[in-house]
Amino acid sequence: MTPGGRKQRAVPLWKSTVQEVRAWLRCNPVLAADAPLLPNRDGRAMTRQNVNQRFDLAVTRATQTHPSLARRHISPHTIRHSTAMHMLQSGVAFSVIALWMGHESVTTTHRYVEADLTMKEQALARLEEPHTKIPRYRPPDALRAFLEAL
Repeated sequence: MTPGGRKQRAVPLWKSTVQEVRAWLRCNPVLAADAPLLPNRDGRAMTRQNVNQRFDLAVTRATQTHPSLARRHISPHTIRHSTAMHMLQSGVAFSVIALWMGHESVTTTHRYVEADLTMKEQALARLEEPHTKIPRYRPPDALRAFLEAL
């Protein structure tokens, strides 16, 4: 655990991400091996507020190219939720998503991930429709007589 109860999470990276990180480190040789990869201006690890400020700047810049972003609330949490949804839509097992998100319980993951309409349609398409005909309800004569007497 990190200070403030925040967890440290280890995640695998794509090769292209590793290449970008290595390029970043080559451009920033002053970063020591134990230094934060993305330090704040004081050289320390970014706080949540630092991350949110940087994220807001990035969203503002992206809005210039994609104006529809201006009408949406986008936060680091939104990216986290979107990642979980993309994993689910790609067929990743729910338990793996829970591990990826760093959740101690799969129950916590349920708050992040909800099946969208497309996923529900795909699930329904995998099932075979029941071939049984549901009979119409016929009340007993005594119940029918009672109801008609009301």
